[in-house]
Amino acid sequence: MSNPAQQRLISHRATALAAALAAIALSTVPAKAYPIDCAILLCLAGGFPASSECMAAKAEMIRRVTPWPIEPPLQLWRCPMGSPFSGPSGSGPQILPPEVVAVRDGIEIYHIIYGQRRHDGTTEVSDRSRLGRYDGSGAFTWVQTRMREAPDWVFSASGMPRNAVLVELGSVRLWRGLLLRWRDHQGNFSEEWIRY
Repeated sequence: MSNPAQQRLISHRATALAAALAAIALSTVPAKAYPIDCAILLCLAGGFPASSECMAAKAEMIRRVTPWPIEPPLQLWRCPMGSPFSGPSGSGPQILPPEVVAVRDGIEIYHIIYGQRRHDGTTEVSDRSRLGRYDGSGAFTWVQTRMREAPDWVFSASGMPRNAVLVELGSVRLWRGLLLRWRDHQGNFSEEWIRY
């Protein structure tokens, strides 16, 4: 049986351990307590490291760009971070650190709708592709693009050979999907090809 001094020491240790566990529990707020756009920004900047929070953030970003409708993949106006961000229209003041702007502006989406068809000895080409990105004011915008002018990474990431659009082969029936590319805080690019 322990003496009173040992009992007090055990009691103090138990109290200290309980206080430490409470501090840890309070400091690790579940990811769902944070706006998902804060998680997307942080995980995007880190290159989506392997964690349940970053897997959820990446899944939400991909869900947003998967048709239909396509939403901006990162919606900073939903991540307060203590700064006055502009709304989805891009209006109002936007005070963002340059590191946040670099991550946001490193996002590109190629919405590819391209087809070729041989008909009466000619090849009919249909190209309704467009490029989505953030403009200088932080608004997400779309511009029409032609797959013949797409950069090489679009072809390597999607698995479509460039000569399939440069040469009228007539063999490409329909090439349709979304190609999402982002840049982490070190400047490394990653892509996700979503065929539909």
